[in-house]
Amino acid sequence: MQLSPQDEEFRRGVRQWLADNLTGRFAGLRGAGGPGREHEAHAGRLAWNRHLAAAGWTCLGWPAEYGGRGATLAQQVIFHEEYARSGAPARVGYVGEELLGPTLIAHGTASQRQRFLPAIAAVRELWCQGYSEPGAGSDLAAVATTAALDGGEWVITGQKVWTSLAHVADWCFVLARTQAGSRRAAGLSYLLVPMRQPAVTVRPIRQLTGTSEFNEVFFDGARTERGMVVGEVGDGWRVALATLAVERGAATLGQQVGFRRELDRLVELARRTGAAADPVLRDRLARAWIGLEVIRAHALAALAGPAAAGAGADASVVKLLWSRWHQELGELAMDVLGAPSMVARGAPYDLDDWQRLFLFSRADTIYGGSGEIQRGIIAERALGLPRQARS
Repeated sequence: MQLSPQDEEFRRGVRQWLADNLTGRFAGLRGAGGPGREHEAHAGRLAWNRHLAAAGWTCLGWPAEYGGRGATLAQQVIFHEEYARSGAPARVGYVGEELLGPTLIAHGTASQRQRFLPAIAAVRELWCQGYSEPGAGSDLAAVATTAALDGGEWVITGQKVWTSLAHVADWCFVLARTQAGSRRAAGLSYLLVPMRQPAVTVRPIRQLTGTSEFNEVFFDGARTERGMVVGEVGDGWRVALATLAVERGAATLGQQVGFRRELDRLVELARRTGAAADPVLRDRLARAWIGLEVIRAHALAALAGPAAAGAGADASVVKLLWSRWHQELGELAMDVLGAPSMVARGAPYDLDDWQRLFLFSRADTIYGGSGEIQRGIIAERALGLPRQARS
C-alpha cells in the first residue's frame, strides 16, 4: 500500500491526537479490553469511545453524509495501526461502527439510516450480532430462530449463542427464518431487535479464561417493528454475508499491530529468561515473526485487490492465517515460560497475560467463521471445487 504525503500527515495527526488525549482520566485505560478482557473498565472505555466520537474519530470510512469522514482505505489502515500502537483501549462501539453501520449504509432504508447511524457514530447505542446458534455455529444457513409477523411487529423465537457483548448491548441484528418450511439460505431475514425487553434473556458463558465476554441470548416472543428488516424479507442471507465481509476490513491491520506487540514482548521474555538460547524455541520465534509478515502482506493484498469487499476467498485466507498464527503464539508462550505456565499466579484463578492469551486463543479458529468453514469457502470460490453437500 503506497502512502501519499497527505497520508503521512494524517498519520502524524492521529498519533498526536492519541498522545494528547490518552492522558488524565483516560491514561489508566491503556491496554484495557482486549480479547479475553472485554469485561475490563467498561464504563471508562465507553466514556473514551464517546470522547473519540466527539472528536470525529469514529466511523472514519463512512461517507460524510452519514456522519463519517469519508476516509480512504489507506487512512483507515493508518488509524487502526496507530490506535493499536498507542495502547488505546478496545472500543465498545465496534460492532455498531464496523459491522452494522456499513451494512445499513449499503442495504438499509433511508429511515433506518436516519434512525440508527447517528446513534452509532456518537456511541449512544451499542449493538451485538445475533448469528450463531447451538445447532448453527459458522454454518449460518442452518439458522433455526424464527420470526413471524403479528400485525405491525415481528415476533422472534429462538436462541443465539457466542454473542459477544450482548449483556451491554441495546440492539441486536438477528438472522432469523421468516419463511416457514424454508431451508438453508432461503427464507432468512435480517432483523434489528431491541435488547431491552422482557422477552429477551441474556445468559453469560463462562470461558476458559474465567471471564464472560460471550453470551447465550434467548428470544421468547421478542418483538420488533415491521420496518426493522434490512433488505427485503427473505433476503437476509445476502445482507448477512455483506456484514461478514466488512468484519474483515481495515481493522484487521490494527489487530496485527497488537499481535506484533505480543510477539515483541514474548521475544524479550525469552531473552530475559534464557529460553532464547534453546535453538528450537529460537527457531519458532523466528517463524512467528515471518508468519506475521506473511499475514500482513496477505491482508493488504486482500484489502486493495478486486475482492476488497471481503466476500471472496482472500478474506478467508487471512482469517485462517491469523487465527492459527495467534493460537501458535499462545502455545509458544507456554513453552517459553516452561513449567510455571501451568500455575495460576493467584487464587482462585488469577491468570497472567500469557496464560490468558493461550486459553482465549483457543477460540480464534472458531469465532468469526470457523477454520472448517473458511476452508470450504476457499475450496469453492478460489479453487472451483464442488460445493460440499449439507443437510
